[in-house]
Amino acid sequence: MLMKHVLPYAAAMAAVAVSASAAEVSGKVSLKGTPPPEKAIAALKADPNCGKANAAAEVKTRLYVVGADSGLANTLVYVKKGLEGKTFAPSADKPLIDQKGCMYEPYISAVQAGQQFDVKNSDAFMHNVNATPKAAGNKGFNFAQANAGQVNTKAFDKAELGVRFACNVHPWMIAYVHVLENPFFAVTDKDGNYTFKGDLPDGKYTVEAFHMKAGAVTQEIEVKGGKATAAFTLEVKAQ
Repeated sequence: MLMKHVLPYAAAMAAVAVSASAAEVSGKVSLKGTPPPEKAIAALKADPNCGKANAAAEVKTRLYVVGADSGLANTLVYVKKGLEGKTFAPSADKPLIDQKGCMYEPYISAVQAGQQFDVKNSDAFMHNVNATPKAAGNKGFNFAQANAGQVNTKAFDKAELGVRFACNVHPWMIAYVHVLENPFFAVTDKDGNYTFKGDLPDGKYTVEAFHMKAGAVTQEIEVKGGKATAAFTLEVKAQ
């Protein structure tokens, strides 16, 4: 009879131990200033295949995507300092970079160094995926995806912000992938909100918010009791 109670109790205690080590960092990134209006991508509409795929929608550039309460989308928020000397196994999650309606989706994504991700063509015509990293140790790639549903799996070995993806067939198709040394990062949603979770010990860290056009700001945070919040404000850069 005693064993019947010991096993559930041990399992419950293990669950408590796991949850106690998990941290959550969240907040919002806001944009100060009025960004230039996004431009309609005329070349997309002029292309027979891409124009047909977007017949009911006007497709614009995505340099500054601003949502509710000046929230800035597509901003990377990550732990920049405070984990020196620590190494982290790549996450088993496999993010997806899709080509849909002659646009990369998402426009901004993030992966861990060594983490696999999928590149997919969801369109019924050919795209070309040309990734051009600059950091030593990261290998670029350039391949065609001729068929709808084709998927290629890739990874980058070294940390690097803003690895550029392009399509040689449709030159307006651009996306960026951030590669991080640790798993503590997130990309803001359409309203500038972010949350990242993981086994981040209580302590003090430097967190950076990085946007491809608005630049970067850092902030010191303290994770206490597994929780921390941090709000960031970036400014529109002169064109």
